[in-house]
Amino acid sequence: MAQSPAPWAARLPGRPAMDINASSAPAGGNSTPELGAGAWRSREPFSIFSILILTLLVLLTLATFLWNLLVLVTILRVKTFHRVPHNLVASTAVSDVLVAALVMPLSLVRELSAGRRWRLGRALCHVWISFDVLCCTASIWNVTAIALDRYWSITRHLEYTLRARRRISNAMIGLTWALSALISLAPLAGWGETYSPAQQRCQVSQAPSYAVVSTCGAFYLPLCVVLFVYWKIYKAARFRIGGRRRNVVLPLPQRGPVKEAAHEPQMVFTARHATITFQTDGETWREQKEKKAALMVGILIGVFVLCWIPFFITELISPLYSCNIPPIWKSIFLWLGYSNSFFNPLIYTAFNKNYNNAFKNLFVRQR
Repeated sequence: MAQSPAPWAARLPGRPAMDINASSAPAGGNSTPELGAGAWRSREPFSIFSILILTLLVLLTLATFLWNLLVLVTILRVKTFHRVPHNLVASTAVSDVLVAALVMPLSLVRELSAGRRWRLGRALCHVWISFDVLCCTASIWNVTAIALDRYWSITRHLEYTLRARRRISNAMIGLTWALSALISLAPLAGWGETYSPAQQRCQVSQAPSYAVVSTCGAFYLPLCVVLFVYWKIYKAARFRIGGRRRNVVLPLPQRGPVKEAAHEPQMVFTARHATITFQTDGETWREQKEKKAALMVGILIGVFVLCWIPFFITELISPLYSCNIPPIWKSIFLWLGYSNSFFNPLIYTAFNKNYNNAFKNLFVRQR
């Protein structure tokens, strides 16, 4: 999601810095083209630190696009991935690919422009802001959908059948993109203004009512959902472990020597007084799978919160309280949020060996 520009270009030491926004303008605030051109010519080159930062942002954009595109190609080519939950992963990859292809490059262009002003016109500003809000919101809600799918598959694996899982996941994908489109297109219907021709500024609508609705719909509501989901997953895991420990059936006294049992998961049946009880020693296959899924959801949620919460806090308090947050911090928070689109495919493919094998087979076939 776009924000106001940030002065990342540092000046060379030993030379006077010139403010191209106001230093050459007269008291009335009107600057002539000659003064503007002189300010542009006097603009000094980027420092080494600024060049490194811009290089890092370019690499982040390329890596985000290529990694998510690889996930999409793998899902399309491998038939075993044409099912749940890979459709949720594909939806997330689509939103993240669009962030890298349509949103991040235009954000880089604005960062490189003089004074971080928007010089591409009103129409392209509206397109950029709309895709920015659409894709970032869809990415956030897709992460929420993945967390919900993992939660239901762990806590309700008997009722959450394959047919129900497919139907619910498709419904979540549809709702994700519909809600994202509704939030992104609202400013085009007159809810605030995204482009200021006088200041050459292109940013998300700063109308207080839109700021509240958009931030709640795009971040705070899914944040509450994912935190609740992970708390329920953690609670269910603790309950199962505690219940398994409480329900252990102690073995009957033995007269002879007893061999040491293996430390692998096993099922032991004991018949006594016409009743059959059982106990498990160690973790079963399902428990190991659920623990791995819970770990993946926890990392996915943690990275999602760390990447996006600074941006959405500033996005909410700036219009409501007229806070003057330094532009450099706004840009840092914005690109930190964009980086979530890079981390998403890394996380959900790192915990799935099928993706790693599919990647290897894909490159081997290409050779």
